[in-house]
This record gives sequence, C-alpha cells and structure tokens, in this order.
Amino acid sequence: MLTFTDQLNRRIRLDRLPQRIVSLVPSQTELLADLGLGNEVVGITKFCIHPDHWFRSKTRVGGTKDVHSDRIAALQPDLIIANKEENIKEQIDSLSTNYPIWISDINDLGSALQMIQGLGELTGTVQEALRISSQIQLSFTSFPPVGSAIRVAYLIWKDPYMTVGSDTFIHDMLTRCGYTNVFADSVRYPVVSVEELKSRQCDLLFLSSEPYPFREKDAMELQAALGNSRIRLVDGEFFSWYGSRLLQAADYFKSLIAECSVI
Repeated sequence: MLTFTDQLNRRIRLDRLPQRIVSLVPSQTELLADLGLGNEVVGITKFCIHPDHWFRSKTRVGGTKDVHSDRIAALQPDLIIANKEENIKEQIDSLSTNYPIWISDINDLGSALQMIQGLGELTGTVQEALRISSQIQLSFTSFPPVGSAIRVAYLIWKDPYMTVGSDTFIHDMLTRCGYTNVFADSVRYPVVSVEELKSRQCDLLFLSSEPYPFREKDAMELQAALGNSRIRLVDGEFFSWYGSRLLQAADYFKSLIAECSVI
C-alpha cells in the first residue's frame, strides 16, 4: 500500500502507482504530459487544451465545474487529480466515495512548486518533476522586477468586472514581476466597477485572455472610461497556470515588463 498526502493534508492510499489517471485541472494536465504520463492519463476536461494532441485524443469528462461522473466511471480510473479552487467541492466529494482523489491548493509560486514535486512522487516521476520545479525556480530568480511604484489592476471577467485579491496565484505573479496590485486589500476575486478602477489610479490595467477572453474592443471601452491608465491584453495562462506552463512564464513576464516599462 502506497500513502501520499495532498495539499489539503488528505491522505491518499493507492495499491500501486496509478495506471489510469483522470485530470480535472488544465494546468496540471499539461504538467502530467511533461512528466511523460501519456499512457497513464486516460481522461481530461474540455478546458485541458495543452498539449494539443491530448486535447484531440483523450476522453473529455466535462468541464472543471461540470464533471460527468458517468464518463469517469467508464474510464475506471485509479486516481483523479483535482484542485480546491477550480473544481466544485460537492462533485469532488461525490467522486471520492469511489476513487482516490489528490487535491492541490495553490495560491503562490511556492505551493505550485510543491504541487509539481508532489505529483512527481504520486506518479513515480520524481526526477522529472524535480527537474521541472528546479528550472522554474531558477527562471524566477534570473530577471529583475520592475519597481513597486507601478500600480496594476488585473481583470479576469466582464459583466461584472472581476479582479484579483492578495490571496491568489495571479497576485503572486504580479508581485514577483514587481508590480503593486491596487486591489491587494481584497481577497479572492472581487467584483469591481469602472468607478473603483478609476479611484485606485492604476498605471497599468491588464486584461486577461482567460477565463473571460478580453479583446481589443474591451480595451477600447475601458480606455475611454479610465483616461490615463495604460491598458494591455495579457496571456492569462502565464499568470494563472501553475503547472509546467511556468517554465515559459518568466520569459513572458520579461517581455511584458519591457513593453510596459515606460509609463
């Protein structure tokens, strides 16, 4: 019997290393691919778009928040990978009566690196997980952040507008770039108005590509309302995907910092 502990301090017991894995978390699906688990992963969500050949070939079991238990049952998994924030607790609780479930809980780079190493132990890919986590950690120490005087707001949703508080992974990424999150006095994903955005006097407003896909027309609407704030569309995967996508994040942030360096 093998025993593991997930990021909610739950004990997971397996008879052997998993052979049939269902992943309910897009960023962790990509990580499982980079850990070399192409044969072991049998099910993913409709939002698990990386790697593309998995998206086209693996069985999709629904979305991150509308999992189809019948599709999971047909796959007969011996392990399900989930996340506290991205998945619905009631759905995970129901699935846990039939399957071992390893749940991640991530709100900063440190917990993301712990997750990567934890999944390496869970799947028998410790060395590759250590290589990935070490490379990510090194990449985030190799570029100088901007000065904290640059005030930033980051929107993830429209109608209503939603931003990020200080207990989110996105906030940690902004902070590591050196930016000051003007909504750091909030938690999770608060709803904000255009008036609040104006009153916070942000120098930069980032509009994410996900979960809401902001476009140029959205930027133009907000620019007309906010006046002096500079608005940039950004790739949300680099700010919110906490798996092996982080291998590319630091380089993306370097380019973004350079692009936005003159206020």
